[in-house]
Amino acid sequence: MIKTVPTKPYTDQKPGTSGLRKKVPVFQQEHYAENFIQSIFDALDGFQGKTLVIGGDGRFYNREVIQKAIAIAAGNGFGKVMVGQGGILSTPAASNIIRKYKTFGGIILSASHNPGGPHEDFGIKYNAGNGGPAPEKITDAIFAKSKEIKSFKIADVGTVDIDTIGTVKAGDMTVEIFDPVKDYAELMESLFDFDALRKLFKSGFRMRFDAMHAVTGPYAKEILEHRLGAPNGTCRNFTPLPDFGGHHPDPNLVHAKHLYDEMMGPDAPDFGAASDGDGDRNLIIGKSIFVTPSDSVAMLAANASLAPGYKDGLKGIARSMPTSGAADRVAEKLGIGIYETPTGWKFFGNLLDAGMATICGEESAGTGSNHVREKDGLWAVLLWLNILAARGESCKQIVTEHWATYGRNYYSRHDYEEVESDRANALVDELRAKLGSLPGTSVRGLKIAKADDFAYHDPVDGSVSKNQGIRILFEGGSRVVLRLSGTGTSGATLRVYIERYEPDKARHDLDTQEALADLIAAADDIAGIKSHTGRNKPSVIT
Repeated sequence: MIKTVPTKPYTDQKPGTSGLRKKVPVFQQEHYAENFIQSIFDALDGFQGKTLVIGGDGRFYNREVIQKAIAIAAGNGFGKVMVGQGGILSTPAASNIIRKYKTFGGIILSASHNPGGPHEDFGIKYNAGNGGPAPEKITDAIFAKSKEIKSFKIADVGTVDIDTIGTVKAGDMTVEIFDPVKDYAELMESLFDFDALRKLFKSGFRMRFDAMHAVTGPYAKEILEHRLGAPNGTCRNFTPLPDFGGHHPDPNLVHAKHLYDEMMGPDAPDFGAASDGDGDRNLIIGKSIFVTPSDSVAMLAANASLAPGYKDGLKGIARSMPTSGAADRVAEKLGIGIYETPTGWKFFGNLLDAGMATICGEESAGTGSNHVREKDGLWAVLLWLNILAARGESCKQIVTEHWATYGRNYYSRHDYEEVESDRANALVDELRAKLGSLPGTSVRGLKIAKADDFAYHDPVDGSVSKNQGIRILFEGGSRVVLRLSGTGTSGATLRVYIERYEPDKARHDLDTQEALADLIAAADDIAGIKSHTGRNKPSVIT
């Protein structure tokens, strides 16, 4: 039986850079999740009888919303829903399932790297038929529908068993519960030299992978330990938990400090890595060396042809605007295109679909390729392992040789989290107002060459995205970028990106914060960060 349930709109259901994210109690309000899911379907056409993928990262409230999504999909006329067993499905694995089985699209339940629990974060996002996050025209339409919704359609299907692999009926709709790891593992095996990786581990190579009690755990355990023969214990914290074990599932040097400390210790493994809540981000640390996400993008691109899936070379490289220019120098040497996009993986989708780019990356630890339409944390780890196996060198050797060849981009991101929204917006508004007067002036001995608010002109569809981040560009190639993040759930997160290019090999072993000290001070002078935020230091430095 299909019921049409009257409802009233909520005014705060505008999707951010990757779906709608709010605290769990917000989603637990009457009809809040139902409204947003119905608004997704109201913004779409042509799905009658088609297949929808549903899954999430296992965080608190995941299972409950999956049941709602199944019932509303049945009420709206989908012919089939595919659900990861136990409700588990990493974001890159969801993208692969959508693409492999040519489904209409998918609903991913995650707040990515944000904490989970009864009073923490939850999220819902829609991925389109290409496997990538919904483009802005769809997310704008979803928001518009959410503001005028009057009812939602839901089928009375009871509680669907999502823990047993197989097929069941939910009213007139079929529900297939599938192994969330199998198809993804097969995809990885098609891209990388698993025989070489087995030999690497058999040789005594030691690795530590921390899944942070998040969704990548089952994938890493199956691939690294079961298929590649890494020793038992290589994967840690591999059981997904609703509260991520009480920790913050963000693979950075603050929330994964224990891994960093181990990799810098006297008995460090050869290679260390971690992934985040929904499996789309990565942390790479070699023995005695941390690889910044921006450097990782460049180094993976420079060496990608060593992996079977990329042996024919790359079509192009795309990076988000705040990501360092290290990848630009690789693209120039390879003679391929380089594309600078706004933050948000959805902007890479057009380039990937058009065959203009093969590898994409963001400074926020997201890296991926044209194998799916999402960033992919475990993919990046496996490509690093393939490169290590093929070159027979340590991670530190590969990094230092890359810097010697291309120069080093000293780079850091300073996050000021949960700043009062009014204060954060005032900072940005005041800075925008004086952009025109900054070029030609000097701050801390640094001359400003250009200052603007980044606008992106999509080379595929001609669309324009404005106000994507304020850039202060200095003579000599250094820069500071400021933007407000769209991934938090309370207040505003101010992100400040600082970058200095250093071509001199003799100056490649400086401490990053010391190398950037004058630029950090200049950023505060220009934007008034301390006075606007009331903070003397960032919440997180990466």
